[in-house]
Amino acid sequence: MERSDSILEVNDPRLLDLIDPQAQVEQLCTGYQFTEGPIWNPVLQCLYFSDIPGDARARWSPAEGAAIVRSPNNKGNGMTYDAAGNLYVCEHATSSLIRETPSGERQVLASHWQGQELNSPNDVVLRSDGSLYFTDPTYGRMPVFGVERPQVLSFQGLYRISSDGALHLEADDFAQPNGLCFSPDEKLLYVNDTVRAHIRVFDVSADGALSGSRVFAEQIGDGVIEHGVVDGMKCDQHGNVYVTGPRGVWVFSPAAEFLGVIRLPENCANLNWGGPEWNELFCTCTSSVYRVRTKVCGSPVPYRNMR
Repeated sequence: MERSDSILEVNDPRLLDLIDPQAQVEQLCTGYQFTEGPIWNPVLQCLYFSDIPGDARARWSPAEGAAIVRSPNNKGNGMTYDAAGNLYVCEHATSSLIRETPSGERQVLASHWQGQELNSPNDVVLRSDGSLYFTDPTYGRMPVFGVERPQVLSFQGLYRISSDGALHLEADDFAQPNGLCFSPDEKLLYVNDTVRAHIRVFDVSADGALSGSRVFAEQIGDGVIEHGVVDGMKCDQHGNVYVTGPRGVWVFSPAAEFLGVIRLPENCANLNWGGPEWNELFCTCTSSVYRVRTKVCGSPVPYRNMR
C-alpha cells in the first residue's frame, strides 16, 4: 500500500510500477487564469503551454523559469509538434487549426467544414505519416475561454487532416469531444467526451481513417467541470492511458482496467510528457503547472526526436 501522504490513490498495484509512491508533485510556475495545452520542445528543452483566458502562450524551462512568449494568442489551446519543428495550435478565437513554421510563418490548416465555420478546435495529435487529428467542441465559443458567438455547425466533431491536406470528418456524435491520443503503435486512437465522462477508442486503418468506435472507460467523474473532468489525455510507452478527472490524473491499463489516480492540488486540464529522459509528466492545472516524475516514459511521439 502507498504511504498515507502519497500522491497516489492505488486501485491496482500495477500503478506502483508506473509511479513511485514517494513521488512528489512539484509546482513549476503559477499565477495563470487557466493553463492548458502543454507541449515539450526536445531541442530547446522547455515546456510551452497555454493560458486560455489570459490569451497567452507561456514557456517554462529549468534554467530560465517561466515567461510569456506570445500575447495575444487567439485564445490558443492544444498544441503539438512534428519532427521538423512545426508547431500545430488549436485556436479558439479563430475557430482554426494552424501551423507555425520554425521561421514564424502562420498557416491555417482547417477553419471550415463544408463551408461552415468550425466550432473551436481544442486538442490535436499527429500521426507518424503526417496526418493530424483534432477535436472540435464548442468551448471556444463561450465567454472567458474564447469569443462568445453562436455555433454554426450542428454537431461537435472529430476530424482528420490527411497527409495530402484534405479534411475528413471522422465522427459527429460526440457531446463535447476533447482530449485525444494514440496508442504507442498508432493502431488505436483514444478520444474522450467531457460531458459524457467517458473515453472512446477507434481503430486506425493504414490510410488513417477511423472505425470501430466503442467506449473504452466510463464514469470518470460526473462531467461537471468544477468537479474535474475528462479533458487532456496521453499514453505512456506501454499503452497505459492517463486522463484528467476528479482529484487529478486517472490511469487505465491498455485493457481499460482502472489502476488509480495521481492526485494533484488543483483541477487538471491537460498533461504531457517531456524532460531529457521523457519521463516527466507535466500537468496544467488551473492556475499552475506541476511536474511528476514517473518510472516510465511517454509514448514515442514523432516529435520526440525533433532536430
